[in-house]
Amino acid sequence: MEYFSSNKTRVCLTKLICFFIMFWLSLPFSFSSYFSIHDLLVSRGLPAGLLPKEVKSYTLSENGTLEVFLDGPCLTKYENRVFFDSVVRANLTYGSLIGVVGLTQEELFLWLPVKDIIVDDPKSGLILFDIGVAHKQLSLSLFEEPPDCKPQGILKNQVRKEKGFVAVR
Repeated sequence: MEYFSSNKTRVCLTKLICFFIMFWLSLPFSFSSYFSIHDLLVSRGLPAGLLPKEVKSYTLSENGTLEVFLDGPCLTKYENRVFFDSVVRANLTYGSLIGVVGLTQEELFLWLPVKDIIVDDPKSGLILFDIGVAHKQLSLSLFEEPPDCKPQGILKNQVRKEKGFVAVR
């Protein structure tokens, strides 16, 4: 039994399928209602824990620009302390975040902006952070789980207490 009894039916069906495909492709790439940011990172060859749990939403444009919106600026710690602005932007490609804006890392008492984050070879177990003046390789295991990110004053107070100092404000 032939489902398409005429060329006219096939042409109409083809046009309908093309219409739905074009409609779907014309929608903005806002996957946040479908995938968490952490799932998106993993699907693009990056560890889920690169961004904190406190991400409210994100957008991913057709050209790969990723914008991540947090509840507010916050601090967390991987190997060193890291500060996230309330909006973090980067170009997302497979295995990398290039041109990062809104993320700084503490190195030897200096806060340096993170420029790029790259996982060249997941089998190596390393992730590369380009902080402008240097490239820093860290273990991917530090980024397995999304960290808690605290408002700036809370984490600083906890760090000072750990080192034997009491924060006075």
